[in-house]
Amino acid sequence: MNRVAVNAEEIPLPHWSGAMAEYALKVLDEINRDKWELSFLLCGDKTITSLNSRYRGKAEATDILSFSLGEKVRDDNEEYYLPGDIVISLDTLRENAKYYQENEDEELRRLIIHGILHLDGMDHETTDSNEPMLALQEDILNRLKEEIIFTEN
Repeated sequence: MNRVAVNAEEIPLPHWSGAMAEYALKVLDEINRDKWELSFLLCGDKTITSLNSRYRGKAEATDILSFSLGEKVRDDNEEYYLPGDIVISLDTLRENAKYYQENEDEELRRLIIHGILHLDGMDHETTDSNEPMLALQEDILNRLKEEIIFTEN
């Protein structure tokens, strides 16, 4: 059984954070991962710019950062895998959704999948949709398109 935590910094924790955790659990099921303990941090551009500057040397906002950990821990006589943390800027998510003419719900689901795939060891060199990671991302997004919808309301 997987576990997902969603926290917020700089912004209030959105009312849909529980639905976000449920969606992430479905993504983990799609890639056949079990006993993962995954953490998300939702924030604004100020927080993600600080992290991006500190850890990637880029003093600019981005939509998502994945911080790989890759450790195993024991809890109640069960072993869990801690893949790492995913940080998502809701400010940049909104800007990107507007720029790409996507709705914010779909963009958030795409970022959740993207971060999980990075923590699962996948990577991409470009933003070309033919990249294996990005093709898988869009396939999962399509398979889960009728699942949970995230809204600001």
